[in-house]
Amino acid sequence: MRLSRRQLLAGGAAAGLAAGGIYELVDQLGGSPSRPAAQGLTPEQHLLQGVRVVEDNGVEVVVPPLHHQLVTARVKVGESKRELTDAQRSLEDALAKLDAQFEQSPAGLGVTVAWGLPYFRRFVPKLADQHIPVDLRASKSKAKPVPVLLDSRRFPSDPEEMLLESNDVALLLRSDHLDHIAAGAKAIGDLGVFELTSIRKGFAGGGFEGGQGLPKKMAVAAQVPGSFLIPDGSELFLGFTSTQKAGLGPPKIANIEELGFSPGGYFAQGTHLATSHITEDVEAWYVNFPHQERVSTVFRPGLEVKEDVQTVPQGPNDVSDTARVHRDFATSKQIGHSAALQTVSRLAKTAVGTSGAIYGPGTAIPHRADFNTLDNPFFWSADPERDAMSDVPAAGVHFVVFNPSSDDFNRGRLAMDGVLPDGTKLPFHPRDRGQGFNSILRTTHRQNFIVPPRRHRSFPLVELLA
Repeated sequence: MRLSRRQLLAGGAAAGLAAGGIYELVDQLGGSPSRPAAQGLTPEQHLLQGVRVVEDNGVEVVVPPLHHQLVTARVKVGESKRELTDAQRSLEDALAKLDAQFEQSPAGLGVTVAWGLPYFRRFVPKLADQHIPVDLRASKSKAKPVPVLLDSRRFPSDPEEMLLESNDVALLLRSDHLDHIAAGAKAIGDLGVFELTSIRKGFAGGGFEGGQGLPKKMAVAAQVPGSFLIPDGSELFLGFTSTQKAGLGPPKIANIEELGFSPGGYFAQGTHLATSHITEDVEAWYVNFPHQERVSTVFRPGLEVKEDVQTVPQGPNDVSDTARVHRDFATSKQIGHSAALQTVSRLAKTAVGTSGAIYGPGTAIPHRADFNTLDNPFFWSADPERDAMSDVPAAGVHFVVFNPSSDDFNRGRLAMDGVLPDGTKLPFHPRDRGQGFNSILRTTHRQNFIVPPRRHRSFPLVELLA
């Protein structure tokens, strides 16, 4: 099956919100899993209820929603208090109707609205200075106040052409049902308060029931080079499972205030969102890296994993610390992706959250919500030339992750490049084969956002304007 992106995008932004394109195949190739019932609405926008957990290779695995859509936009209303208040009311009314129509679960529809610094700087700059929380840990290390929301930045392994984006808002829609996502996108798009800048689509799901997983089926359908090399049970184009329950943060741990990063204030029960698009060279990964090297790269050097195993334990007892990463690099000149990230993404000691929850050593902090995509780089773009849009489908990931702050995300991304939390930089080029992931990944776009709690999700801080 060969796709024509021109055909998919002929209808423009409005058509793109509802169009399924190749992602309509997800339902035919995968089918919707059964889900437990959701229990009302949480104060947090970013949490989904009714998420199914299965067991694979003796490891508990979270089954994410099948369909994902990330929409970015600029605010298209005037800067007066009245215009902003009207827009706030319109958006909140539309979101409340979606809440009433769909449960907050993969079986219904998860809607998360996140806001970028361009919105705060243009519409509510003084209030943003007062109310965007300070990241206490980052402020201590930098010896100056550092807010939880920072401009996105470049990292050592990023290509020069990567774009740091400046969108006002991002909307993340997740569901097992394409029509639910289309309904949510239309309800928000029809308000007339946003001018869309991009539409990004994708899917998630492995071969936990046996046979080929969605990534292989979809990549083969799109004729992605090397697609036949993807393992049958893989949850990702590059193999292996990424949604081990123990590798994902507990429900409230990524909240801005939960681990004491910040008091939270107006944004308490909210979180931070980092978005990126990353292309993946599937053919190079499987042709140039033998199985054991792929294991060493994804997890840690020396780990033994059978060739037919895709789900590897990632519990607290499997966590690497900085000392182990140093030792492994000294003996192998390699660092594992998970091992390096774990030096900053897992708790070093027991912590008690502001919610009263107790988190043991090795507990994961980030909430990952990334998804596979065949976008190249987006399903639709308002500026195709700037975004280097291509008609040819490409394997990639829309990386979506919730952290307590921008600085927390930055620490993890730096660790991926061998910059560890003790301040040391492992001596290899950031795209060296010793960090094999970086040699076959290429980030094209990145931006940071803040996700307010549900009560402030619509045009945050506008109600405080004088």
